Amino acid sequence: MSTDTSNSSYRDSLKSMDTEEHIDLAFYRPIGYMWACLAAKLGVTPNAITIASIIIGIGAGVAFYFPQMWVNVVGMLLLIWANSFDSADGQLARMTKQYSRLGRILDGLSGDIWFATIYVAICLRENVTSVFFMEHPWLIWTIAVVTGLCHAKQAAMADYYRQFHLYFLKGKDGAELEDAAQLKRQMEQDAPKAGFWKRLTMKVYYNYTVQQEATAPAMQRLRRELNERFPSGDIPQSFRDAFREKSLPLMKYTNILSFNWRTIALFVSLFLQMPWLYFVFELTVLNTLLIYMVIRHERICNTFISQLKDGKY
Repeated sequence: MSTDTSNSSYRDSLKSMDTEEHIDLAFYRPIGYMWACLAAKLGVTPNAITIASIIIGIGAGVAFYFPQMWVNVVGMLLLIWANSFDSADGQLARMTKQYSRLGRILDGLSGDIWFATIYVAICLRENVTSVFFMEHPWLIWTIAVVTGLCHAKQAAMADYYRQFHLYFLKGKDGAELEDAAQLKRQMEQDAPKAGFWKRLTMKVYYNYTVQQEATAPAMQRLRRELNERFPSGDIPQSFRDAFREKSLPLMKYTNILSFNWRTIALFVSLFLQMPWLYFVFELTVLNTLLIYMVIRHERICNTFISQLKDGKY
């Protein structure tokens, strides 16, 4: 394989340069691409890689329970390994065109399972190593639950805004932007022949999408306005370019709310032997970024709704 062909294949494995994070481009994407190429040769599916990442990520979480630093470092390496697999599954899917809604659901769940394990490990650890939390064992668990709910919202909205950006950048086929109403119709249509696990999976995914849409009401109004004016989906390129220009500065916030900066904060808290600090980071810094991003994005959507109604596009 020539260098040009190899570089082209690597670029094709990426979602888009607009939405890629610098740490991913420098580290995880090249490693993920190597895993993806190996998996393609061995006939390993993207979903199999995702499941492997879940198992490795759980192992990382367990390692963070122990106060010994060398065990924590092993956990850090396992978490990095898990995330390289999480990168590889998407890259493999794009390389081999093995897209599936199940794959998207599993990919979203993988990070949630890693961090759920990490949260439990931190709580158990603090309850046996911290005098304060030993005296108030309920407090760390309460903080962890609240943090976990915030984490879920942060990750969901980061993904949602990223997919909305890709929709205007690459079109419907280049994004994984879902519609709750359409998902509900599909669930009702598939219900008679769907098994228990498929129904449960789709129900969870439907509720996930409903929560995303509820947090971005202006986006839903913009989508409805676009569907009414351009029912065929042929949105003018001028509108796509204008929206991309306004949305692009927000992509850095979606990246901060994703994996890399979370793990940097987590690793720092572990090196300081104060893992509870990671919860503080999520509750303060990341929640502030989420609120700012939601407000900015809603304003952008409202601006474009007004422009559509004024006949600019």
